[in-house]
Amino acid sequence: MNTETVTTAAQAWDPFAKVLSDGLAASGPEEAVRVVTACVADLLGDKTGHLKPGGLKEGETQYTVAATVMIAPDAKHNVFIGQSGFPPEQIHMQIDIEHGHPGRVVREQQPLLLANTDEHADFQQILKTSRMGSSLYVPMFWQGTMFGQLIAGSQARNSYRPVDLELMCRFADVASLLWHAHDGPSQLAQIIAP
Repeated sequence: MNTETVTTAAQAWDPFAKVLSDGLAASGPEEAVRVVTACVADLLGDKTGHLKPGGLKEGETQYTVAATVMIAPDAKHNVFIGQSGFPPEQIHMQIDIEHGHPGRVVREQQPLLLANTDEHADFQQILKTSRMGSSLYVPMFWQGTMFGQLIAGSQARNSYRPVDLELMCRFADVASLLWHAHDGPSQLAQIIAP
């Protein structure tokens, strides 16, 4: 995947096509959405953001993460599925449906860009390894109903820009299609079973 900074929707066409093709060929729903999250973590964001003043704090190193976050069958939890860049002990982690910014996205059902999380006093760290400096959240819908969201985080502040949010919305559409093409809703309970 090309890791140069994407600045227009046209530059994302080839990655969209590849994600769709690879996702449809995946062996199951989690593997299919992981194709999307790996692409999002690799492609989106200003790849020089960590080099700019204030991008990283002392002791921080640049990395990115992404995941789909599905609403659990009990509708009381958000469940992380198909993670890219998460520590192994946080695979399939569950958080309260109202927790943090994923909870806000469930309530408001609107995309959300936090260019610099330091400017948001209500930002709650979810990742055990560190607090993200910049993050994106995009709800995923199927037949008009929200069933999850696509999220991404970067250690460097101001990594994500409006163009990244625009592209993330399209990747969320692809993730929705792939999840349903692989019958993800009926398999969710099995995927998250201990």
